[in-house]
Amino acid sequence: MNLHSLSFDGIVEFVTVAETKGFSEAARRLNCSVSHVSRQVSRLEQRLGTALFARSTRSVKLTETGQQYYHQCQELVSGLDQANEMVTGTQFDLQGTLRISMAGSFAEQFVAPALVEFAKQHPKLTVEVDFSTRHVNFVEDGIDFAIRYGRLQDSGLVARKLADRSLMAVASPNYLSEHGEPQHPKALAQHSCLITNNDTWLFEHEGKEIPVKVSGRFRCNNANALVEACKGGLGIGYMPKSSFQNAVKDGDLVPVLTPYWTQKITSWVVYQNRKFLPLKARLAIDHLLTHFAGWQE
Repeated sequence: MNLHSLSFDGIVEFVTVAETKGFSEAARRLNCSVSHVSRQVSRLEQRLGTALFARSTRSVKLTETGQQYYHQCQELVSGLDQANEMVTGTQFDLQGTLRISMAGSFAEQFVAPALVEFAKQHPKLTVEVDFSTRHVNFVEDGIDFAIRYGRLQDSGLVARKLADRSLMAVASPNYLSEHGEPQHPKALAQHSCLITNNDTWLFEHEGKEIPVKVSGRFRCNNANALVEACKGGLGIGYMPKSSFQNAVKDGDLVPVLTPYWTQKITSWVVYQNRKFLPLKARLAIDHLLTHFAGWQE
């Protein structure tokens, strides 16, 4: 292949199909027709003389050659976007779709309203929020960044601190009158505990961590549902303060084990570790970091 035959036509479409695993989703992301995306990718394959995708009626997968080509083109497209933003950065007009994954009452009560503010500042930008606790694949799911809290396991991601938070243990007055109030975290072994994402609760006292394995009759990954179960007397709950603050204020729930609550829970903005992050994501993340600067629960 000589220099005169080189062309960037189809590369953006190819990278987008590879990331979304479908021509329809790629077209939606690029705001164009499916036929345009298909035509551009086909022409690219013809110029290269090789198939980049293995197509079927149900799926689109990269071939081995396509996988290698994708890794090179991904950096190319990112570099091109970055160059464009260097020229237009002083007069940016954000467009397209910003996709965020998050979960929990903190995200619902505080992060979502902050994103509404950001959306109002950029009228041409569409913001999609997926409230889910599942592990997301940033490339395949088309997620720009996620909001997570606690200890992060995936070192391949970039994590930036959003807010420091503390946990609160509570129970309903009826539950405590029937089962008694625990005086130490280890006493939770004799209590019914309401479990969210894991059954090992972390407490602390005088600088020492106290991990406690708990069990109970109710398990749920939705904070609001767990609060209702706790108010209903099903057991003791242990979640960030923002989840329980209204119920405690109303007298429906009572704090327990106060000296042992951990204050080492952090909410994070998490995104894929790559050299270039789209301007819409960078500005949204900066907006959140500024919004929550110095915030503590």
